Amino acid sequence: MPSQLTIYFFSGTGNARNVARWFAETALERDITAETIDIAKIDRKNIQPPPTNSLVGFISPTHGFNYPPAMMYFIFRFPRSKGNRVFLMNTRAGLKLSKWFVPGLSGLALWLSSLILLLKGYRIVGLRSIDLPSNWISFHPGVKEKVVESIYSHCKSITIAFAGKILSGKKVYTAFRDIIQDILVSPVSIGYFFVGRFILAKSFYATNACDKCDLCINNCPVKAILTVDNRPFWSYRCESCMRCMNDCPKRAIETSHGYIIGIMCLLNIWLLMWFWQFVDRFITIPAGNGWVEVVLTIIRWGLTFVVMVVSYRIYHYLLRIPGVRQLFYFTSITRYKFWRRYKPSRKMISQLPGN
Repeated sequence: MPSQLTIYFFSGTGNARNVARWFAETALERDITAETIDIAKIDRKNIQPPPTNSLVGFISPTHGFNYPPAMMYFIFRFPRSKGNRVFLMNTRAGLKLSKWFVPGLSGLALWLSSLILLLKGYRIVGLRSIDLPSNWISFHPGVKEKVVESIYSHCKSITIAFAGKILSGKKVYTAFRDIIQDILVSPVSIGYFFVGRFILAKSFYATNACDKCDLCINNCPVKAILTVDNRPFWSYRCESCMRCMNDCPKRAIETSHGYIIGIMCLLNIWLLMWFWQFVDRFITIPAGNGWVEVVLTIIRWGLTFVVMVVSYRIYHYLLRIPGVRQLFYFTSITRYKFWRRYKPSRKMISQLPGN
């Protein structure tokens, strides 16, 4: 049994934080010193190495079938080791259909992080996904409270059982059961990391209900929300963790589906079609010349990124006009009352010292 446990976690709405606490509680019950560290609250560029031979854990939600960039960059910067034992866990979009608990998908979340830590000298002793409710309310309404409680109760027992095995010195690689579907969705993981997350980061806006309490700005775990033109402005650092949307007391933060479809998608498609017509008319690509095709692909994605940057600046400026603001408001499905916000279960956790 280890003498000390250190868990590093990243959490938007609280799912990963709760899993970290369940694991730490299990360690404390076995008289093992346990510490949970929210990486959003520490200096992620100057990371202190864990004590020699201590057990280290990383727990994070799954964003776009991968760990979010905040956790990935943290693991990239994490100090090398001479044999520390490590376990990795991810929370992912679980569902409940009648009496059956339906698992989500992990993609590259555990595998890429494990590879990095192996190369840094760590020994991977545990890989486990926890299927807590999805909080991505940009795509679906928040899960009903009764269902949340049921899924939480189910997942807490799974987490405690996994923690008990790891803390007793066993190796548990439950994640290998999902390796086939993880490989199948890995292209989506790559696409989300390089493109998708930036589109989602620019989908949030504040409606007239915003009273400028700055709760979203102060509580953002990656400090991605700024004040521009006296309104909240989501920068490209946004991880789409959904904390701001779910915590806003006025329900003033919405997802602009009209902006994503009308400007991000249609405008980009039109520009890319124009670009390729230009290439076909004025540039002849020699057969088999892969380098020219690579350069053109880079230009194409660069053009897409420029459109994203410029269009969001224009969009944010136009939101000052009441008529335009109402137009985008009416094209958002998150504005409807039946579109619940997500609240993690508060009944299933107990407060740990120092948290």
